[in-house]
Amino acid sequence: MSQAQAEKLRVGVIGAGSWCVANHLPVLKARPDVELVGVVRPGAAELEQVKGAFGFQHGFEQFEALLDLPGLDAVIVSSPHRLHAQQAMAALRRGCHVMVEKPMATSTREARELLNVAHEAQREILVPYGWNFQPYFRRAHELVSAGRIGAIRHVVAQMATPIEDLMSGGQLQGTENEMFRPESATWTAKGSGGYGWGQLVHLLGGMFYVTGLDPREVFANVGLSGIGTDLYNALSVRFTSGATGAISGAASLPPGSPFQIDIRLFGTEGCLLLDTERERLSLRRLDGDDQDMDIAPGAGAYTCSAPVEAFVDLCLGKPVENCGTGMVGLRSVQVVEAMLESAGSRRIVLLD
Repeated sequence: MSQAQAEKLRVGVIGAGSWCVANHLPVLKARPDVELVGVVRPGAAELEQVKGAFGFQHGFEQFEALLDLPGLDAVIVSSPHRLHAQQAMAALRRGCHVMVEKPMATSTREARELLNVAHEAQREILVPYGWNFQPYFRRAHELVSAGRIGAIRHVVAQMATPIEDLMSGGQLQGTENEMFRPESATWTAKGSGGYGWGQLVHLLGGMFYVTGLDPREVFANVGLSGIGTDLYNALSVRFTSGATGAISGAASLPPGSPFQIDIRLFGTEGCLLLDTERERLSLRRLDGDDQDMDIAPGAGAYTCSAPVEAFVDLCLGKPVENCGTGMVGLRSVQVVEAMLESAGSRRIVLLD
């Protein structure tokens, strides 16, 4: 299809589970420049429920059938973590732009291959890190890129969320009235479940977007649930620039608590604090030329409509920033994979 803005973007969706139907599909359905062509999910009854609720023309239980449809422009991959890379690559090879959920892969090898396929196909990859698309994260990115803290020497980054019940094999509180509840198997599967793959990637995606750093080595400890999934993450990281980092994740906030994202950057000319829970962005410089950005009350909460809107606009050729690039996704995957390897081996892991 021509990418003229007057035409509709023909979109397919792979993986219409709890998050997709609660977030992505309402955003897409509300846009007059989007045509919802086909959807994929297991279960005939559930598939019909999604088709009826959002007006899809076609429904399938196998993703290959969706990609056989003619004229698809873009695909959203929101399936279980371990399937993201395979399905995203298949969509790219069919000529579609792709929004692929976090984590975009569950190995560095897959993530690199995914980037190569996108480059060869000359198609967009967007990973929907919701916070990255907020104005205060963009402002933090601009301040760092402009050299306002100088060269980064140290990073402290922490995340905590109320998700221990789901990561431990139970039901996520607060989802009782949703169309579908999160499936425990996705969040507890060996090799693709746990806090690192399920949540810490949000923090890492934000940190790498703001800083532009490139990880070189990781040493980590993790705390496990009764079924062996990681609930707590403690990482020491060194970046290729020589900067050091201390990164932490925790799954055990009480239900209903606001999510915690706290990123502190220490540079040669000053430091920067970005805190979503307390809704503050502060720059402190050695020369006293400080800055503070006002964040509206409630704006620090996690929302993810902006990445979906940006993805549609990118596909239609509009001049919008992709704040969740494949490179940001790759670096996040590298760190989580290295974290789990290091925790198992009790050794420093050097990244390729």
